Amino acid sequence: MSMGGEVVSVSRSATHTFSKAPTDAIRLVAGLGVDGDAHAGATVKHRSRVARNPAQPNLRQVHMIHAELFEDLRAAGFAVAPGQMGENVTTRGIDLLGLPVGARLHLGDEAVVEITGLRSPCSQIDDFRQGLMSAVLGRDAAGNLVRKAGIMGVVVEGGWVRTGDAIRLSLPAAPHQPLQPV
Repeated sequence: MSMGGEVVSVSRSATHTFSKAPTDAIRLVAGLGVDGDAHAGATVKHRSRVARNPAQPNLRQVHMIHAELFEDLRAAGFAVAPGQMGENVTTRGIDLLGLPVGARLHLGDEAVVEITGLRSPCSQIDDFRQGLMSAVLGRDAAGNLVRKAGIMGVVVEGGWVRTGDAIRLSLPAAPHQPLQPV
């Protein structure tokens, strides 16, 4: 597994829109998420989760997608650019989906995001591009569902994150727990 990568793009949206606007930099705030993003907060902000239990902790403060997914989607006939699938950080060079729970991504000089789990794609993906939901879901050799729409994390150390920043990976102590939807 690659221990380093790069930030390809950063995005945020102050409202609950599916896509987020790319920007030059975002500021991560420890315990809250992306400053100025609708999903920032200590408690859950995703509307469907708020409806179930608004007091649950926000394990989805930062959404990350690997740019390599966009290349795979392009080959399948879907033109998707950074931020369009709602992610805050688009990465390159790190196998995000292969990370264990508790892995930490050091973004730029200051910010650290601890990985909490997988994004579970919802029907909004097909509203954005018809058929995209099936393109971000697959099956492994054993027939298990594979979710490819990115990972989620919480901010453990705040700081600015910019396009072009280096990403350094630190893994938790073994045994590693595979990512599950959060």
